[in-house]
Amino acid sequence: MTSYVSRRLFLQTLTIGAATTGLSACMPSGLKDIALAPVKSPSATDNSALLPFASMYAEMRDGDFVLPAIPYQKIDPQFLRQIVDDPTGEQPGTIVVDTKRRYLYLVRLNCKAIRYGVSVGKEGFAWSGRGIIEYKRKWPTWTPPSDMIARQPQLKKYSAENGGMKPGLKNPLGARALYIFQDGRDTLYRLHGSPDWSSIGKRASSGCVRLINQDIIDLYDRVPEKAPVLVV
Repeated sequence: MTSYVSRRLFLQTLTIGAATTGLSACMPSGLKDIALAPVKSPSATDNSALLPFASMYAEMRDGDFVLPAIPYQKIDPQFLRQIVDDPTGEQPGTIVVDTKRRYLYLVRLNCKAIRYGVSVGKEGFAWSGRGIIEYKRKWPTWTPPSDMIARQPQLKKYSAENGGMKPGLKNPLGARALYIFQDGRDTLYRLHGSPDWSSIGKRASSGCVRLINQDIIDLYDRVPEKAPVLVV
């Protein structure tokens, strides 16, 4: 779907309340006529409780790498993973990124959502709209797009023709990447992990949406490929 939803429309829907008709009992009236992809993964919509922060953000071994513990006490609590009332009205299983508030929501059942803190694109590089998660990768290789290399020639060594940057703790895509497509085309924007936990809640990326590595692993495990995405 190519329809775009402005930040203003999304923020207006936060105060409208539940609609009497539509796709969901939580659906704000401003979005009730938007068609969405069907939910394909029960794990994306369960309402199980989350672990305490100390467990969520502890050191963890993941494949060949050991992710360091996150000093979550130094992060504004609003940007730590938590269950909240769903403010989006989207169908369960949908990912919604609110770039103004720096939140990513994974909509669940019963008008609830998991909210993650994110870092979003600097002014001039942010993408918005509807898309899908075309595919997902664990410990992805990073290949900066040509326009980024043009701005930062030192990145040429990581170009696609040079094989990109190998996976690792310093790789800008972190432990996981979810690739956003729209109308069958790669938008070049990703939901991905980051070793820079201090950037969460800020405008610091080059357009992509970055999460704490422990959070992107949690999101990766909860959503399937072809999951719908809305960035506003």
